[in-house]
Amino acid sequence: MLSAKVRRKIAPSNGETDNSADKQEQLLLSATICNGEDLGPFVRKAFASGKPETLLHNLRHFARSKESEIEEVCKAHYQDFILAVDDLRSLLSDVDSLKSSLSDSNSKLQSVAGPLLTSLDSYLEAQTVSHNVNLALSLIFSCIKLSELCSRSNYHLSRGNFYMALKCVDSIETEFLDKTPSSTLKRMLEKKIPEIRSHIERNVSKEFGDWLVEIRVVSRNLGQLAIGQASAARQREEDLRIKQRQAEEQSRLSLRDCVYALQEEEEDGLSGVMGDDGKDGYGNGGGNGLLGFDLTPLYRAYHIHQTLGLEDRFKQYYFENRKLQLTSDFQVSSMTPFLESHQTFFAQIAGFFIVEDQILRTGGDLISRMEVENLWETAVSKMCSVLEDQFSRMQTANHLLLIKDYVSLLGVTLRRYGYPVDALLDVLSKHRDKYHELLLSDCRTQIAEALAADKFEQMLMKKEYEYSMNVLSFQLQTSDIVPAFPYVAPFSTTVPDCCRIVRSFIEDSVSFMSHGGQLEFFDVVKKYLDRLLSEVLDEALLKLINASVHGVSQAMQVAANMAVLERACDFFFRHAAQLSGIPLRMAERGRRQFPLNNARDAAEEMLSGLLKQKVDGFMTLLENVNWMADEPTQSGNEYVNEVMIYLETLVSTAQQILPVPVLKRVMQDVLSHISEMIVGALLGDSVKRFNVNAIMGIDVDIRLLESFADNQAALLSDGDAKQFKTALAEARQLINLLLSNHPENFLNPVIRERSYNTLDYRKVMTVSEKLRDPSDRLFGTFGSRAARQNPKKKSLDTLIKRLKDAS
Repeated sequence: MLSAKVRRKIAPSNGETDNSADKQEQLLLSATICNGEDLGPFVRKAFASGKPETLLHNLRHFARSKESEIEEVCKAHYQDFILAVDDLRSLLSDVDSLKSSLSDSNSKLQSVAGPLLTSLDSYLEAQTVSHNVNLALSLIFSCIKLSELCSRSNYHLSRGNFYMALKCVDSIETEFLDKTPSSTLKRMLEKKIPEIRSHIERNVSKEFGDWLVEIRVVSRNLGQLAIGQASAARQREEDLRIKQRQAEEQSRLSLRDCVYALQEEEEDGLSGVMGDDGKDGYGNGGGNGLLGFDLTPLYRAYHIHQTLGLEDRFKQYYFENRKLQLTSDFQVSSMTPFLESHQTFFAQIAGFFIVEDQILRTGGDLISRMEVENLWETAVSKMCSVLEDQFSRMQTANHLLLIKDYVSLLGVTLRRYGYPVDALLDVLSKHRDKYHELLLSDCRTQIAEALAADKFEQMLMKKEYEYSMNVLSFQLQTSDIVPAFPYVAPFSTTVPDCCRIVRSFIEDSVSFMSHGGQLEFFDVVKKYLDRLLSEVLDEALLKLINASVHGVSQAMQVAANMAVLERACDFFFRHAAQLSGIPLRMAERGRRQFPLNNARDAAEEMLSGLLKQKVDGFMTLLENVNWMADEPTQSGNEYVNEVMIYLETLVSTAQQILPVPVLKRVMQDVLSHISEMIVGALLGDSVKRFNVNAIMGIDVDIRLLESFADNQAALLSDGDAKQFKTALAEARQLINLLLSNHPENFLNPVIRERSYNTLDYRKVMTVSEKLRDPSDRLFGTFGSRAARQNPKKKSLDTLIKRLKDAS
């Protein structure tokens, strides 16, 4: 305050008006000193100008001006100072008395406080000792805790509880390492803690390495089990569909008194493979002790590396090793046929991705979904490549089917875990044609062997199971009544053998087409079934008929077989529809003609041809007919009697094995041939002429044949019996014309269409001319009779003339 006041009092005066430079400089110097500013510029200026005396003079002047001010201040305060001194002197006596009093009090205090000070010193010393003891105790407790943690860490290490050991080590490092009073112990801990962590990492890595080796075997077993359960589930579905088809068939047959209950068994799933997800921290999240599907070493290693702060490194290490394992799984041994190793190959891959799916769902962030998808894409690409290569080499349909079935089961198994398998199914569909071509080739060989072993004898069945196996299983029966045994079937062993081959073809074809991603495949199965029947079986039967059939009994057996095969073909298409899951009504809606038409026609033609040859042997007796007989025969000519005996014997034998339609067609063809032979005999050069008596004898022969046809009414319907007689129409109409009183009616279109529609006018003209022979006694004349002409002869002449004019 005084300083501030002084400064205000010593402000430079502006009263002087001296304009000299020294005065101004003196004023500036005074102002600078009063303001506490730097005097350096003044000093430099003084020495620079060479006049430091002026600066000294100004400084002395300023000092003198300040001395006067000091004096004024002192004068202003001196009076107060004198008064204060007087007050102090007045207090001096009081101070002396107080001093003596204090001295006495001090003496008394010293005498009294001496023992107390001694006690205080003892107390302070005891307090110091107590503090040191407490500090020592706290350090001992800390060392005890540290020793306990070290002991616990060693215990966990010895028991393999690495995580707990790491937690102990972390506690030692964070809580005790910096507070350890022993430098030796601290150095030991600083050295051992990294060694312990390194030891734990090595042991966990070794366990993880052992797990990597073990999981390959486990994956293969796991894949085989999973695919096996998928196969069992598929079989249950097939059994259920069979029961459903049986129920539908029973319903279709209107067996309303039966009650059918279809019970579907519950799927076990992969209960034996996958367990509960709720496990402890190291639980496998779905392991199975029986299979050794234990993820504990993996999760333990992952957790330990997380605790060590090495999570990212372990995740990368795990992914790279699993990728290498998958790559090694892709190796296909060239020393072992793929047919023998394909199950192991695909099961290994299936088990790999089942394990990865479980790890993805329960392993936290150990592996990402993107990484699993990348591995799966690699696996699918490699599997497709392997399948393409192996399928291209295979030349056996059954081998291809076995691999296809296993691959489809692999697809079903892995689809349950969310893996896309469309690429694998596309490869299977791509080789559909090759498989069926190989299957057709196998069936062609089997059918050829079955036909070559046929003895053209009716099949004998001694037991009911044989009947069920060879007849009922192919729906070849014509009646629901089980026959008595031993039973002689109308067909030979070729029929059930071929049926088994075709049924096996259908089942193999359906097996290949089903479970391949294509829902409706009946049209494909039907197409290849048509090819099997029309190209393979039909051609084989044609070859058999043309090369191996040499007798009537063989031809008859083949024809009987063809009739049974016609019923079997209906069963084949129904069976294919049922296996394909197509309603029978829809399958029957798309039915086509009998695919073995060529073989059936050839068999019937062969039978007819052989029968005609037999008949031709009897028809040679036409040469013994007396064409100029004096009177007509009443019992038929010799040839027709022989033919009748043969035909009756033939029919009685044929009706045992030949179906009625086949017998009708064959016999109709034979009768038509007999009719042609009769007409041919009348047209032939060997018969130069004949009379009415011979024609009447032929008429008797034809009536005998017609009566034979009528006698078949019990075997055939009335309409079929009439058709039988139509086979003799040409011979019958020709004889009727020759015996007619007005043969020229043949020229009437209406009468011709009604009564002579099968006759050719050229044949009529040739035969009529032979009846017109002048040497014929029927038209001979004597004497006056020459003037009269027989009306029938006149009509016949007119017919001949008109026919010649028309030709």
